[in-house]
Amino acid sequence: MTRRGRATWVAVAVLTALVLARPARLRAQGDCFPPDDSHEAKTFAIVSVPLVFSGADAPTDRLAPAAGPLPVAARLRVGLEGAYVPQVDAVTRTPTLCRPGKGPDNANLLNVLPRPRVSVLLGRGVGLEASWIPPVRVWGVRANLVALALDWTRPLGARAALGLRAHTTLGGVRAPITCPDEALQDPASECFAGQRSDDSFHPNLIGAEAALGWRAGHGFAPYAGVGYTHLAPRFRVDFTNRVGETDRRRIEVDLDRVAAFAGATWRLIPALTLTGELYAVPADAVTGRLVLRTGL
Repeated sequence: MTRRGRATWVAVAVLTALVLARPARLRAQGDCFPPDDSHEAKTFAIVSVPLVFSGADAPTDRLAPAAGPLPVAARLRVGLEGAYVPQVDAVTRTPTLCRPGKGPDNANLLNVLPRPRVSVLLGRGVGLEASWIPPVRVWGVRANLVALALDWTRPLGARAALGLRAHTTLGGVRAPITCPDEALQDPASECFAGQRSDDSFHPNLIGAEAALGWRAGHGFAPYAGVGYTHLAPRFRVDFTNRVGETDRRRIEVDLDRVAAFAGATWRLIPALTLTGELYAVPADAVTGRLVLRTGL
């Protein structure tokens, strides 16, 4: 065999050895697509429950005149929502497939999610609603979330109404989820002596719901309904360890959830209402919402 032939075979052998040695590292540092029953998927689903942009309003309160110009107070309403954020237990927060062996993630970032709401009634039972949480970092969490909804309300006699709604929640949240300050000080953690992570979570929710409401008198309007949401959460790690290596792996799942909800709207004064709602996803968690609205 010539010298060139021997060199070629040596190069092939070296390349083969490198290729065979790479899969273990790729599996350890590569992107992850856990199944629906994994801890990762369960955690994403639980923290997404309060992010669903449900109506949180009695359908009877969204009725507008079928014809003619609407007064400004009937067309435009602003509100502030406070939603309880379900807490994820330590076992569920511990990854089972992606980054196995790591301790619980820092998924319990907030107890209450505040969210402004602006709704416009277009007439003939059609309405638009939007919300935006601006990217201001609070307690280490920076959310930039936009929610949009289109609803249609149909009266059922003089005291009842049916409401249909399509909604979506987009944007993301950045926070130290995989490696918070506590993990950086734990010698048993892979985060030890590294930099605080700035991971990103994008809920990517789209769904629909139907609600039936009725006027019970004295400004009180209860309602109940069911909903469906498709979740496509996307998570990206952003952590640099003590030797300067940066973990940027992605974790992705796709889930479908059915919810049931019930609540009531109280008309405190003609231009001010308060709505309380319980929103339950049997597979994951229950959240409660309070929404105060006023017409402009």
